[in-house]
Amino acid sequence: MQRNVEKKEGRLSATQTGAEQPGAELVLRSTCVITPEGARAASVVVADGRITAVLPHDSAVPDGARLVDVGDDALLPGLVDTHVHVNDPGRTEWEGFWTATQAAAAGGITTLLDMPLNSLPPTTTVEHLATKRDVARSKAHVDTGFWGGAIPGNVKDLRPLHEAGVFGFKCFLSPSGVEEFPELGPAELEAAMTEIAGFDGLLIVHAEDPHQLERAPQAEGPKYADFLASRPRDAENDAIARLIALARKLDARVHVLHLSSCDALPLIAEARQAGVKLTVESCPHFLTLTAEEVPDGATEFKCCPPIREKENQDALWAGLADGTIDCVVSDHSPCTTDLKVPDFGQAWGGISSLQLGLPAIWTEARRRGHTLQDVVRWMSTAPAELAGLTRKGAIEVGRDADFAVLAPDETFTVDPAELHHRNQVTAYAGKTLHGVVRSSWLGGRQITDHGRTTQKTGRLIERTTA
Repeated sequence: MQRNVEKKEGRLSATQTGAEQPGAELVLRSTCVITPEGARAASVVVADGRITAVLPHDSAVPDGARLVDVGDDALLPGLVDTHVHVNDPGRTEWEGFWTATQAAAAGGITTLLDMPLNSLPPTTTVEHLATKRDVARSKAHVDTGFWGGAIPGNVKDLRPLHEAGVFGFKCFLSPSGVEEFPELGPAELEAAMTEIAGFDGLLIVHAEDPHQLERAPQAEGPKYADFLASRPRDAENDAIARLIALARKLDARVHVLHLSSCDALPLIAEARQAGVKLTVESCPHFLTLTAEEVPDGATEFKCCPPIREKENQDALWAGLADGTIDCVVSDHSPCTTDLKVPDFGQAWGGISSLQLGLPAIWTEARRRGHTLQDVVRWMSTAPAELAGLTRKGAIEVGRDADFAVLAPDETFTVDPAELHHRNQVTAYAGKTLHGVVRSSWLGGRQITDHGRTTQKTGRLIERTTA
């Protein structure tokens, strides 16, 4: 039986065929495969979109299977990004499923979860979820799922959304920035958390205390220092303390979004040691960019909560290393160029980074002595576990055949014009990063080649079927 072979150098001889893997379609081979047991040379066998074996590097290739040998490039499980604002429908000029999922694929992300706000309508009812799915279905280049939203007055909609397959519910404790997605007051937060805990759902929270924000000096003008002062660490710390107390009282599962204040780490660690069901994420911009480097007027760096000082960043890395911070996801929150006016009080707050998260984190991680296995745990395995995506997040038998091929030692300089984001505005412009994503694979099919989309195979996924 003839088979196709793709290899960087040479071809396999006929005597190397015939491994006992009936039905195998593809073998991906690398000297650096990142598995749950560590990095090793291996051949990964794929059939019907799943991993069926992880074999020694030089194992015979099954008859009929195609071999793709990526040489010394690293083979990673596809990344899972659980925090993406696609803004579609309604604000598609800000991003959209077509461009967002292409950017994700080009960055090694093979699964993403869309946030419930910044689209019109927001994902706060089953009907609105259906609208979102109808728009996304023909545009997804990667597997795509959805968070629901918890806003004032929609407690009755939470269980139906859960049953319809959302992965959990996002809420704000302070104004969200869009009027159609208001924040929850204390009584509304407890009512939503009580309802969600009743069906063992997950509440994910933008945790900034509105009273602390009201007391802080208001941002106005081009100075980043003024904006930073307007979003103090205490706003995060107080909000997280309130969440911990309520989660303990209600025995609820709560996830803290985009942690930027290192002062909250002891609170989080203590709560988890006491049995509170609390998980935490941070983002590439908090872990790779610092307040000291933000030029005045450079509102491409504006996000809420804000990029903080270098000493704060060092402490976040320590929290990531010791497991207090579970995962790293993008919080990709794009907008049109005209909304990034050079006034931190007026500009839209959000960082565009969907395509760049892996190289940004790998660049800083390697400088700090971390490994690709650490990066995979933070950006693939842990986000998959957060969302209950049991078939994602690892290269092991039974998982989906989702991969990213990374040249870890290669560098590139970020050119916004080369990004797939709809609007080429990014805080990483001009930065030199380590780690070039050669290709991405979804369900055993190659979906990108050196950043170019090769085919669109993304599915819409649900909590109960993912």
